[in-house]
Amino acid sequence: MERQGTRAAPAAPMIGVSTYLEPVARWGPWELPAALLPADYHRLVQRAGGTALLLPPDPAPGAARAVVERLDGVVVAGGPDVDPARYGAERDPRTGPPAHERDAWEAALIAAALDADVPLLGVCRGMQLMNVVLGGTLLQHLDGHAGAPGTWETHPVRPVPGTRLAELLGPGSPEVKTHHHQAVDRLAEGLVVCARAGDGTVEAVELPSADFALGVQWHPEAGEELRLMEELVARAAARRSGAPGAGGGSSGGRQRVEQRGAQPSGRVHE
Repeated sequence: MERQGTRAAPAAPMIGVSTYLEPVARWGPWELPAALLPADYHRLVQRAGGTALLLPPDPAPGAARAVVERLDGVVVAGGPDVDPARYGAERDPRTGPPAHERDAWEAALIAAALDADVPLLGVCRGMQLMNVVLGGTLLQHLDGHAGAPGTWETHPVRPVPGTRLAELLGPGSPEVKTHHHQAVDRLAEGLVVCARAGDGTVEAVELPSADFALGVQWHPEAGEELRLMEELVARAAARRSGAPGAGGGSSGGRQRVEQRGAQPSGRVHE
């Protein structure tokens, strides 16, 4: 019971994390369809001071917007390749099978978060889908950024001076955990490249017009680095408390979420 004259500690901000939708998962004697997520994601949110909520795909009209209205922050997790049809490209033979339900759900989550200026972090596939939702395209195959199945590659990334990410991470080239074979090709209008790998691959993008909208090609949940998630949680907490400049429904976070077809110019992969 709360003592007289004391105030309860503020509740931790609620951070929604998108989930995998798998046709079969097994536990005990059961094999059933499942919405699931590697535990490293919710543990990272918790270590950073947030409360993690798992967000399975919901096809109901307006479901993503209704969910985002009740959240303080959104994380779009890594996972399978984004369907090339979403950015007007023919499927490369090396592109994985489509995950239509997940693509639709996470695209709607991203659009809703940007529209409401809810703090947003995209991880690997999540970063790529952010670029696609805002009108960019993807390079469908890239060598040298994925090790053996089920393993992480580790390499340094170079934050771009003057970006929010560079300010957050400080000087130097942090080592990150990565496993991907696709990358940003044509950068969406409004996004800014804020980190690159040694070969020029885009490793992070941010939306300067938003309170906090960041996508990283690497997997912060696979390492010990907390600063990205701590910043998301801090922005989410400020938004919940109504602190000045902490989002709160501004339309400035949304530059353009209508999907566009692929265009041949303006590629940023080098």
